[in-house]
Amino acid sequence: MALATFVLTVSESKRLIAKGVAGLPCIRRAMEKGYVAVGKGTTNAYVLEELLGKPVEKRGYVLGATIPAKGAARASLLPASIPDFVFKDGQVVQGLTLQAAIKEMGPGDVVIKGANALDYQRRLAGVLVQHPEGGTMGVITGRLHGRKISLVIPVGLEKQVVGDIRTAEAVLLAAGAEASTSPSLWTMTGEIVTEIEALQLLSEAQVTQIAAGGIGGAEGAVWLMVTGTQEHVASAASIVTDIQGEPPFTSA
Repeated sequence: MALATFVLTVSESKRLIAKGVAGLPCIRRAMEKGYVAVGKGTTNAYVLEELLGKPVEKRGYVLGATIPAKGAARASLLPASIPDFVFKDGQVVQGLTLQAAIKEMGPGDVVIKGANALDYQRRLAGVLVQHPEGGTMGVITGRLHGRKISLVIPVGLEKQVVGDIRTAEAVLLAAGAEASTSPSLWTMTGEIVTEIEALQLLSEAQVTQIAAGGIGGAEGAVWLMVTGTQEHVASAASIVTDIQGEPPFTSA
């Protein structure tokens, strides 16, 4: 058995996750025949680049973002929004929004939606919601279930939270008017893709998180341990080496 360890910054993790999502069997099938709708979000912006095969203005593909409470102005970090991207049979459908596309989608089609919270042990993700109609989740949830559309959730290990996020969801909802200025938390189930699933898919090695955090640009970073055959570990090392050096999201 071979073994190696790697550290990935947040932006490197996003790139790795994006490559993993693009390689999912359900995505490959839908890109060949079907719809793939890419919801807005920081990690999804990387996913979009991998599906397009070219760069986009990632900072413009964000719908809600966590930024420092005291610090740089939002406008300096996130420029004007760019339109939704929806693929049909691998081609971008110009002018088609996710909200409109979901009405045309069905079994075998895929929606890609990011998350703000990850309960890895329970395979649950959560998204913060402040829109009175539930935001993106309010638009897509009924049709996801009613039409059996697949939901893929790209989310970094940096977003792991302590405890059962369903409990936090319930408390926020029960608080009512007392929490009127706070976001709600919407729990999601779907195919969760973190750095672990992405690297396992791409290299066939076994991947385990062994540590997190750092300084000097490695804040939020993750340490991954990779085990397997010499060939599989070498493949993982090659993948990681290729993505290391990915610039931070706000400077990309």
